[in-house]
Amino acid sequence: MTAQPARPERSGPETASVMDVSPFTPSLVKAVFRDVTPMHVSRSATWAAASVTRTVLTEIIDGARRAAAEEARKKLTPGDLLSAIDRNVELEVGHKWYDHSPTFKGLTGVQCDAEGVIGPPHQRSRSRKPSAVVGAHRFKAGVKKLLWSQGATAVPAMVRDLDGIASVFLTDLARDAAMVVREGGVKRFGTVTLVMSVEPAPPPFHKDFPRALSARRGDRRTIGRDDILAATTIQLFGENLRQRALTEAREATQNTSAG
Repeated sequence: MTAQPARPERSGPETASVMDVSPFTPSLVKAVFRDVTPMHVSRSATWAAASVTRTVLTEIIDGARRAAAEEARKKLTPGDLLSAIDRNVELEVGHKWYDHSPTFKGLTGVQCDAEGVIGPPHQRSRSRKPSAVVGAHRFKAGVKKLLWSQGATAVPAMVRDLDGIASVFLTDLARDAAMVVREGGVKRFGTVTLVMSVEPAPPPFHKDFPRALSARRGDRRTIGRDDILAATTIQLFGENLRQRALTEAREATQNTSAG
């Protein structure tokens, strides 16, 4: 997969309602956090996490729509998902889902059956431990709502992949946010900056990059909005998608308390 130049800002009726739609409800977000940590999750943190997940899925859907349009198709397929990721490596998120989806088995080398289960059916794990993959079905309604808001439709396999990616991404975001709280900030952090060989390297951090990554405020029992923003910088390594997610999360939490 290769990095591509930053694409122009989206415009048109298909994106008019992006900021108005909330496909991932607070109750769903809190359920994911409960699977990961016993910490309290503030209202603003819940909305921020939902917003970041929405932004990521919206970008993936937009890339898939572009791929489908080139073949004069309106209904999205898993092949469009692969094309979107191949054209924009920033969209390569939710990696744990890849081993469970037939769409990605050619990329990971993992053999899955028709249901996306690794190995023969008799080897299926019966573990009751909550996981992002087991809980992926909870995101189906939200994914369909987001597709509708983008004026897109998708085959069931594509919905399933978006469902799984959303679940894994939000679960990882919750884990990183909990880590930020436990450690009092981001103690371990690295970045990857994507540029074309003929382009000058951009500054490592945007001017709005959280300034207090190494020294958070607040108690060690509550995940707040800023913890979600810090976790977003860990999960999203691409400057364009990361900055868009941070900006939209701030906008989504303007009318909520910062706690």
